[in-house]
Amino acid sequence: MTGAVVLAGGRSRRFGRDKLTVPLRDGRTVLEHAIEAVSAIADEVTVVVHPDGGGIALPGATNVVADPEPYGGPLVGLATGLAALSEDVVFVVGGDMPALVPAVLVRMAERLMSDDSIAAVRLEVDDESPGELSARPPALPCAVRRLPALEAATAALAENDRRLRGLFERLAVGVVPRADWRADDPDGRTLLDVDRPEDLATVDSPP
Repeated sequence: MTGAVVLAGGRSRRFGRDKLTVPLRDGRTVLEHAIEAVSAIADEVTVVVHPDGGGIALPGATNVVADPEPYGGPLVGLATGLAALSEDVVFVVGGDMPALVPAVLVRMAERLMSDDSIAAVRLEVDDESPGELSARPPALPCAVRRLPALEAATAALAENDRRLRGLFERLAVGVVPRADWRADDPDGRTLLDVDRPEDLATVDSPP
């Protein structure tokens, strides 16, 4: 059994308006694409929205929960989403990631479930040398064990550390090698997100 948290409570400051509601070429929104990707592989999908975000269309979501702190940051949203789930293995993605490849997410879950010594899994990226981790590994997407991740997020927030990447500093982390996940996603589209209007052209282009 797996769950998923889709973080959809951001302010979209760099985009200039609510980027999650922007329709892509097929008419579905950025957020709908992200939810669809995790719905294909997760038994339960929790979408974390900002308190006044109830009007967003969320087809495929199992649960919708509101951030307890408006625009408190993604780590607040992650803790809220994890607390709303019961599954041990949880995918965590951004609502602004419409090009996720489900098979890549499955690889992260398989890596996590194959090693009891780790509590989180991320993707190895192009700027990593063999045996060395990237100085700025992508925080999302990732797969986590729910209880250790919730405890780590809660502890970080108690110390006013709101960095999503800081979660990995508090957990034992494994990686899916670049060569493995790129076999399912040759163009690396799973790492694409929408921060600015010009990003739409990239995420909305055919793979």
